[in-house]
Amino acid sequence: QVQFVESGGGLVQPGGSLRLSCAASGTIFSIYTMGWYRQAPGKQRELVAVITSGGSTTYVDSVKGRFTISRDNAKNTVYLQMNSLKPEDTAVYYCYADLYKLGPGRRDYWGQGTQVTVSS
Repeated sequence: QVQFVESGGGLVQPGGSLRLSCAASGTIFSIYTMGWYRQAPGKQRELVAVITSGGSTTYVDSVKGRFTISRDNAKNTVYLQMNSLKPEDTAVYYCYADLYKLGPGRRDYWGQGTQVTVSS
């Protein structure tokens, strides 16, 4: 099994900041890409930001310049610093990892999600 510990979600006013973190644990051999997706009510899940083991990053256009993804490979942990938050950022944020685990091999894994609400 792969376990994710997600933290950092909550309620924040527009213009505020939050920092999400997600730590993966289990008998993990290697993690390739980690990141965050989000799903707002009535909408499809979308990529927010991902980062490879080498540090290459990808962001959805709507968060560029406001969100920063980073990663600690030694701790199997990914972070998402979210600044200048907008009401449209309100969603459940899901941690994601593309990893290799002995037995199942390489596949995608998802965290349980953490709620981010941006409202005055």
